[in-house]
Amino acid sequence: MSNEISRRGLMLVLSSPSGAGKTTLSRMLLESDSNISLSVSATTRPMRSVEKHGTDYYFLGHEEFEKWVGQGRFLEHAKVFGHRYGTPEHLVSTALAGGQDILFDIDWQGTQQLKEKMRDDLVSIFILPPSHEELERRLINRNLDALQIVKERMSKAADEISHWPEYDYIVVNHSVQNALAEIKAILIAERLKRTRQTGISAFVGKLIG
Repeated sequence: MSNEISRRGLMLVLSSPSGAGKTTLSRMLLESDSNISLSVSATTRPMRSVEKHGTDYYFLGHEEFEKWVGQGRFLEHAKVFGHRYGTPEHLVSTALAGGQDILFDIDWQGTQQLKEKMRDDLVSIFILPPSHEELERRLINRNLDALQIVKERMSKAADEISHWPEYDYIVVNHSVQNALAEIKAILIAERLKRTRQTGISAFVGKLIG
């Protein structure tokens, strides 16, 4: 007989300016922790040949997406580069009820929408670079963007960073390994919160007979 205490899952948000390491940290966390999975969004963007419906995204037509919006079926939604993206509420709620944690790689605007609807389930972390100079160096070294795009991303970073007070935790990414360890420590502590351990009353009842 297992003595594991059942708990409700949580929604872990990682946000950062471009180049601060959010994507790398998200990937490493998913690879190292089997009880957390990446939120699968719905989108109106056309499906690419390497993508699978329900695995990479839920691909919806524009009319169907708007219908979901009108029915309140998204926890958050936004328009990015001409396409609509949204987080289906029923998928997240089902996962949380089953004790599964969900990782969200979204910006501050998406985080605000999640906070409005499911604040008690939300744990938000903002990833900061160690310095302005280091952020610029990382963006240049990625070799993904032209220098003009790097300048634009640096300009946008200031606005994104200004929203740090809206988050529960701040992690400064001096090194990926240290930042990952801090994120894991936050996750462990949040999983142990009394309010998330839905089976604690029954467990304690057995202890005291």
